[in-house]
Amino acid sequence: MPEGDTVYALARRLDGALRGRVLSHGELRVPAHATDDLAGLTVLEHVTHGKHLLTRLSDGLTVHTHMKMSGSWTVSPTGRWLPRAVMHDVRVVLRTDGPAAYGVTLPVVELLRTRDEAQAVGHLGPDPLRDDWDASEAGRRLIAEPDRPLVAALLDQRCVAGFGNLWANELSFLRGHSPWTPVKDVDIPALLDLGARALRHSATVPGAMQVTTGIRRKREQHWVAGRAGLPCMRCGTTVRVVAEIPNDPEQRRTWWCPHCQPGPAPPR
Repeated sequence: MPEGDTVYALARRLDGALRGRVLSHGELRVPAHATDDLAGLTVLEHVTHGKHLLTRLSDGLTVHTHMKMSGSWTVSPTGRWLPRAVMHDVRVVLRTDGPAAYGVTLPVVELLRTRDEAQAVGHLGPDPLRDDWDASEAGRRLIAEPDRPLVAALLDQRCVAGFGNLWANELSFLRGHSPWTPVKDVDIPALLDLGARALRHSATVPGAMQVTTGIRRKREQHWVAGRAGLPCMRCGTTVRVVAEIPNDPEQRRTWWCPHCQPGPAPPR
């Protein structure tokens, strides 16, 4: 699933292609908006809140999308249509007299008034990539359930918007905590300071996207995420993993180094 940094980078890419341009063809290929025609509207900007993308248009309209596990976006600088086999899966068409953008297999597509964006993202916690980032509020939300496991709290977008499974695992490692450490036993301000800096670096520095170790070689980009069965790059202990529980957003696949991350073991 894309995380806050990947969606932020996508928004910058879409802005570079479409911002300020008039749509020659604008279509939302979902039942709820099948008759809505966006042609003639101007693309004002793309903004993000966590993993949510908001495409703001003239006439006070916003296209709200979320990629979840299956979605993606394709940008054509020359405005080419995608191959017919791919167009079958396109859910958002944004074409101009120049570039074009296509949202493919997007599970969430809705058109709403810009003034009503809170209906889509108002439940989310503070986002480190937004100008209104509020670390104190994020900390208050994380500690609201003191006995909650750290990895579960980090995955809760109502606490902090933008940290997905990769960042929840990597931040737990970098702060030296078992992923199942109760948040009451974690230095939350230090965690959020590190997490905010890491997410911004990942989203804005070329070549740094989700490279948490500083090494870009395959299977060495992360400290623990995706490294089950391999030696920890810090101490040599074998990295372990527990499987996710289907339909339980608090029980994703979790990686950790038992030596570098002392503390509670995973629940049976």
